[in-house]
Amino acid sequence: MNIKTIKDIPEIKGKKILLRVDFNVPLDNDLNITDDTRITEALPTIKELNGKGAKLIIMSHLGRPKGEVKEELRLTPIAKHLEKLLGTTVLKIDDIKSDKIKEMNDGDIIMLENIRFHKEEKECEENFCKKLASIGEIYVNDAFGTAHRKHASTAGLAEYLPSYAGLLMEKEIYALSPIINEEPIRPLTMIFGGAKIDSKIGVINHFLDKADYFLIGGALANTFLAAAGYNVADSLYEEDKLEIARKIMLDAEKKHRKFILPKDAVVASEISEEAETVNIPIQDIEGDMKILDIGKWSAEEFCNIIKESGTIIWNGPLGLTEYKNFQQGTNTVATFLSEHNCNSIIGGGDTVDALKRLKIPKDKFTHVSTGGGACIEFLSGKELPGIKALTG
Repeated sequence: MNIKTIKDIPEIKGKKILLRVDFNVPLDNDLNITDDTRITEALPTIKELNGKGAKLIIMSHLGRPKGEVKEELRLTPIAKHLEKLLGTTVLKIDDIKSDKIKEMNDGDIIMLENIRFHKEEKECEENFCKKLASIGEIYVNDAFGTAHRKHASTAGLAEYLPSYAGLLMEKEIYALSPIINEEPIRPLTMIFGGAKIDSKIGVINHFLDKADYFLIGGALANTFLAAAGYNVADSLYEEDKLEIARKIMLDAEKKHRKFILPKDAVVASEISEEAETVNIPIQDIEGDMKILDIGKWSAEEFCNIIKESGTIIWNGPLGLTEYKNFQQGTNTVATFLSEHNCNSIIGGGDTVDALKRLKIPKDKFTHVSTGGGACIEFLSGKELPGIKALTG
């Protein structure tokens, strides 16, 4: 893949560099960062550019403000945290046309306000791209986690400025490319969790021709279980996606792929730390029960398949890991995988958040991506807009 990186920038000192990062980090109710992985992963690029005297203008989104200013999604706590990590001033500004940008000195760092406060960002609107480009001289994209989005700050800027990949973007592409360019060590097992089926449909369909096993957990499994005729009671599932789920399972059967759904689950009638839970077979679920984690027998079955696998790709927690009483399934499988000698790829986002919550070290896996959807879409062979914009 012919991509220029920041190592190829001919002159950094004194240049205004627009740097797109993915600082979409989780915050608690008091706006404290609960996991700064996405920030720390971008530090090598920031330090490299800052150390060489760039006038650095950082762009990121936070949450889904949908083109509106939302106070709880301002980047103020992110800028303050980055300032502590770097040990240098990070000035957060609200206005793209602020005089503070014109007055920058070599080595200064400015962070723009949440780029998704502008509805033109997601639209990749031409005039907005030009407006952004006008405040910089060089564009660097280090936000692999948003590389599957064609937005102004993730792809559009590349049409107006010399463009380069950051060190994190380069690292992600280097780590993930062998999975799609070479024959994986088999058996190849895909583990999918999380809640939504939409973001997984294309990826699952793509890997039906490549993977040997599909292990399904999380609320995602509820939709497949309902499609298979099970009563999921009061569990979260997507009723409008049942036909799609049935088709995926039918295609998997036709292609002789093992599509494994949970055979038991941890259920409760409420979602809370104090909720009374019970581990029961899927066929016994009824009434107001909510499926909130895969059960211990399902976790054991997943581990037995992992034990025989040569390559594992995992995206999405297997239970509602924000609550301790619904963490065990993810914990059991993740701990077993961390101790298994195989090529293990963890798709970022919620999966990384869960691993950190469970205190399972990232270095126990072959590669832990900072991108969830981006990682899986890249591995499915899709051309990601944020990466395509950097090629050539």
